[in-house]
Amino acid sequence: MDAKQWKEKLLREPKNGYDRLGAEEREAMTAYCEDYKAFLDVGKTERECVTEGIRLAEARGFRPYKRGMELKSGDKVYVNNRGKMLLLAVIGRKGLAEGVQIAAAHIDSPRLDLKPNPLYEDSELAYLKTHYYGGIRKYQWVAIPLELRGVVALADGSTVRVAIGEGDEPKLVISDLLPHLGAEQNKKTLAEGITGEQLNLLIGSEPMEGEEKDRVKLAVMKLLYEKYGFTEEDFISAELEAVPAANATDIGLDRSMIGAYGHDDRVCGYAALRAMLDLEEAPERTAVCILADKEEIGSTGVTGMKTRAFDTFIEDLCEDQGVAARACIERSFCLSTDVTAAFDPSFPEVFEKRNGARLNYGIGLCKYTGSRGKGGASDASAEVVARARRLLDRDGVIWQMAELGKVDAGGGGTVAAFMADRNIDTLDAGVPVLAMHAPFEVVAKLDCYMTYKAIKAVYKD
Repeated sequence: MDAKQWKEKLLREPKNGYDRLGAEEREAMTAYCEDYKAFLDVGKTERECVTEGIRLAEARGFRPYKRGMELKSGDKVYVNNRGKMLLLAVIGRKGLAEGVQIAAAHIDSPRLDLKPNPLYEDSELAYLKTHYYGGIRKYQWVAIPLELRGVVALADGSTVRVAIGEGDEPKLVISDLLPHLGAEQNKKTLAEGITGEQLNLLIGSEPMEGEEKDRVKLAVMKLLYEKYGFTEEDFISAELEAVPAANATDIGLDRSMIGAYGHDDRVCGYAALRAMLDLEEAPERTAVCILADKEEIGSTGVTGMKTRAFDTFIEDLCEDQGVAARACIERSFCLSTDVTAAFDPSFPEVFEKRNGARLNYGIGLCKYTGSRGKGGASDASAEVVARARRLLDRDGVIWQMAELGKVDAGGGGTVAAFMADRNIDTLDAGVPVLAMHAPFEVVAKLDCYMTYKAIKAVYKD
């Protein structure tokens, strides 16, 4: 063989996904991404994602799982865990002793939560105090339009859904300091320029008539009471989240990218859900989809990936077949689908270009995440990575290997470690994202679609 033939045989030359994408797949990719944008606009909180996920699932024949119900191959069931975590399964042709094929994603995103006593007035302006959730860069959340979404649980046991700022409704905002008076602020670092206690939502300025104290605050509370029926004390038992008001939109003159809030990790969450909904027939092994909460703060709590809710679901399914859950778990496989950082040529100093994910090169497979010396990673084995390669190549999935920046630049984690702790072979994989954790993130449509294809391949394996 000559040098060219040896090169083709021995060396790896990644190609832009568009050089490998046919016209039929382009059409399918475009249609898929339109549906994904609609999901993003409806699901700006984890609760809304679960509600929409259940609606879509029931339209495809899924039904609530009840412990002890008789299931057969092809049956489709789901479990709604407290309105903030969703588990779905399609029963496979083989028994659960052969294990299950899992795609795990999270549906919470960085945001601003209201404090338990949020409403106050200062200088005849009404504000809501917030406590940021997850790893945000605080300066990015000022001077942009925001919505308030969530629920208020009343003392009588009822729950009220709150959505302030949808569509043409008035928006909220956090004010920033004008540059004319910002000389001292300019001397501070990005992390210090805006503090957590300055992230206060401006919610009103018109005072109520009369001589009462805090007339603006009172006027705002009156509007909330008239629309939603709750009082100031009810904020104590509320889960209200300030999220960006912008809807998902195409980015670029070629419309090749999507800009939106919440790609991390709803871009993988939707792919995991949609791939399950699109299973045309019973898979070889039972397919399980996990849409978890609380990943951005360590996967803790009763709706995070550390909860026993997943284990209980698997145990219940196994009990129906007379199979020990541990026997099922140890033969299972999980694709931990979470986003990865896309190489950004505007900030090349923090990326290791040879091992960084790039837009339009497909789903990024991450053998390990973690920080610096792989701290907190599950570190998939060579055999697990090889299995994923075979699987994706078999189904024509465009993929790439990825790391989250230079070794000493930082790092991050996913739910992979918690799945691996359960004795499940687990590999990280997800969509490369520009401006991750910002109020407006960017992904490539091709990578979104390939992530969907990859997860569907896992379900079908």
